[in-house]
Amino acid sequence: MTQQYAGPVQILFGVASPDDPACTLVSELMGEHPNCDAALIICNQTVGTNGKVSSLAQLEPAIAHDLVIISDSDVFVPTEFLANVVPMFEDATIGLVNCFYRIANPSTLAMRWEAVAVNADFWSQVLQSRSIQKVEFALGAVMALPKAQLQKIGGFNALADYLADDYELGRRVAKTGKRIEFSTIAVDCYEAQQSWGKVWAHQLRWARTIRICQPAPYFMSILNNATIWPVLWMIVDPQSWACAVGFLFFRMLTATHLQSRLTRSNKHVVYFWLAPISDLLGLAIWALSFVGNTVIWRGQRLRVQSDGKLTNPTND
Repeated sequence: MTQQYAGPVQILFGVASPDDPACTLVSELMGEHPNCDAALIICNQTVGTNGKVSSLAQLEPAIAHDLVIISDSDVFVPTEFLANVVPMFEDATIGLVNCFYRIANPSTLAMRWEAVAVNADFWSQVLQSRSIQKVEFALGAVMALPKAQLQKIGGFNALADYLADDYELGRRVAKTGKRIEFSTIAVDCYEAQQSWGKVWAHQLRWARTIRICQPAPYFMSILNNATIWPVLWMIVDPQSWACAVGFLFFRMLTATHLQSRLTRSNKHVVYFWLAPISDLLGLAIWALSFVGNTVIWRGQRLRVQSDGKLTNPTND
């Protein structure tokens, strides 16, 4: 979307192959905006196991300005995004700015389940964590940092083998003594229709990534599951069913409210009943995250090592 921003902007599009259908779309877009400083770069080299970061490493030499903004291909930002993010770096103590994100088009029931996890639970849990400890991670949908800061931590090449490249980027920035901040702008993620199997694989990949990055906090995160404890209470003491049902109703109410706050919409309200189901599925995901170290990512099965780096299981 056209930005309400008067400063110079360069846009770099990275694709892994000239046969990627995105090339045609990008070429058409550049043709519609001939005065825009934009380039389509074929990133066909393998810099590391992480394909996304491998592309970013090949875009890095072409960066022309002092501030770098990294965006996933499925992200849509509002017109005021740059005007909001760029001035934040007037504070020299800030080393990275990132954004909360929301699933904008949950078109299947499986995606509705994931929307509860992202649009209701994730961002609120991040804010809870921020209230009790220093932020030492980044959220990968959209991240901004000075070019000098990126070079200071070794550039994208240093992140090319990590699954959680956003987490590792934030961790390295924080280690330099700089602060990580959140923009007041939330961005939208638009995804193709996802089946239960694909959403399950995505959730399991996410869970194993977090477990490897922060094992102790992730293990304790089960305490945040607002459904299993009332259910266990009801099983242990059947006479407490009324109180337990009250807690479950409160869970559905708060999840619906949190989604409304992030999405600024009430379209999800009819799916209020998904919150407890999301929690029970989340319990299974949590348990399975400790059982293995492989993840499915971009159609590949990869192994995540204890240091967060990716390897191909067939090469172990």
